[in-house]
Amino acid sequence: MAFKSGKYFFDDVDLQYKRVRLPFSRRLLRFAVWFAASVIMFFIYRYAFTKTFGSPEEARLMSSIETVMLELNMIDREMDDMIERLNEFRLSDDHRYRPVLEMDTLPSNFRQPATGGIERYGELTGFINSGTLLELVNKRDHIATQLNLQNESFRAISDKTTEWRRQMEYLPIISPVNVSFRLGDGIKFREKHPVHGNPQWHHGQDFRTPVGTPVYATGAGTVIEAGWNSGGFGNYVVIDHGYGFRTTYGHLSAVKTVKGALVKRGDRIGLSGNTGISSGPHLHYQIDLFGKIQNPLHYFNDDLTEEEYIEMIRILSAGAQYRQ
Repeated sequence: MAFKSGKYFFDDVDLQYKRVRLPFSRRLLRFAVWFAASVIMFFIYRYAFTKTFGSPEEARLMSSIETVMLELNMIDREMDDMIERLNEFRLSDDHRYRPVLEMDTLPSNFRQPATGGIERYGELTGFINSGTLLELVNKRDHIATQLNLQNESFRAISDKTTEWRRQMEYLPIISPVNVSFRLGDGIKFREKHPVHGNPQWHHGQDFRTPVGTPVYATGAGTVIEAGWNSGGFGNYVVIDHGYGFRTTYGHLSAVKTVKGALVKRGDRIGLSGNTGISSGPHLHYQIDLFGKIQNPLHYFNDDLTEEEYIEMIRILSAGAQYRQ
């Protein structure tokens, strides 16, 4: 006879084989032991697999970490480029803009970022890549400091440039008459005045011009005197240019402006003549800086040709009309 799978024993009483039937408790115990062994073997195999090949979660995490590190390296290179550009701006500040505008360079300690110790970045410590993170944060702070400082520096340079351009419009830096006319007496001590005959200083520059020669304002400013001068200048004009500068135009045959008028460089303010105490037709031109006499020849270029001077006056006059 065929036997089903399992364990059997021979029954002497019935004289036949009978299947062994374990008690329920024994069967339950055997199942528990088998189940526990299976679970243990599962974890053993899983641990061995993980140690050898790593878990899928760990693989995904490592891939994410590699991606982040790549991005951090790219950010680091971009920060280095920004620092290099900021250094170029600093060099332009220190060696180009500020010297031209007569501004002091910024002290080097102004360009150093503030430091607050490692506790300042305490939340970034304790990680695998803490060193990289701390280096990037330090660079970020350095760039932020430099950007703020450079922004303030550019603002100061811009303000100074605006003031410098305005000042250049007001400074008396052209000849008051066509440069083709010969120069007369300049600043010197006259042992004999041509009219009075007594010794005295001559405080300006004379231009030997025919009567009626156009006389131009040498810089922008406000006319503070226009008319007759009883002190010897005859018809004259005085312009206050600001910044401590005043110019005087004496012995005019006609005055073409009025007191209080705002004039631009190149505006016609009168015609040369022979009025006042004068020995012949000429223009007396005088520059004072904070009350001290200046040599007018130091304030304009007399190397221009007559055509270049006329063209300069034309451009200045056109510019003045455009601004109005």
